[in-house]
Amino acid sequence: MRRWTTVPVALALAVAGAAAVPAVASAATRPAAAQCAADWGSLPKNDSSFTSNQLVNIRTGQNPCYDRLVFDVPGASDSRRVGYHVQYVDQLLQQGSGTPIQVKGGAVLEVVLNASAMDFGAGKPSYPGRVGQPLPGVDLTGYRAFTDAQFAGSFEGYTQLGVGVRARLPFRVFQLDDRLVVDVAHDWGATG
Repeated sequence: MRRWTTVPVALALAVAGAAAVPAVASAATRPAAAQCAADWGSLPKNDSSFTSNQLVNIRTGQNPCYDRLVFDVPGASDSRRVGYHVQYVDQLLQQGSGTPIQVKGGAVLEVVLNASAMDFGAGKPSYPGRVGQPLPGVDLTGYRAFTDAQFAGSFEGYTQLGVGVRARLPFRVFQLDDRLVVDVAHDWGATG
């Protein structure tokens, strides 16, 4: 009789263990986009490369884990890198003049590209930004990290802007052909 009580208990444990497997599998098969990076950090990021590339457009996008800024710089590549300096600042000060530019948000991310917003050959801007104004064509309504984006100007081959961020959040910077990308995470945690 002792055997018969052992068998039902062992079967009950086996069934309970099998029932738990699908729950573990579903957590393991979550889409990769739902897993957010938490190791980017919020310290300044730099690349001192300098070429004669021109900025022609700035656009934004959203991801389940981060908000994205894309700087279109035709001709940029691994051999013609776009240099940059990206950092959180207490206040955005325009290069050259030192004029303060208001940027709304809990934190201000300053982005300086080693690419001009001027087409010197044509004698006109290659990017239509106006100092102290929101980025043309950029609507940040509904973004989780970004709250504002202000053009600060182009001065001596450098282009500067300020991005209002909800708080001092982790960010990363990387380059692809013809563009430079800045991603700002929605949270410090491991999931978005």
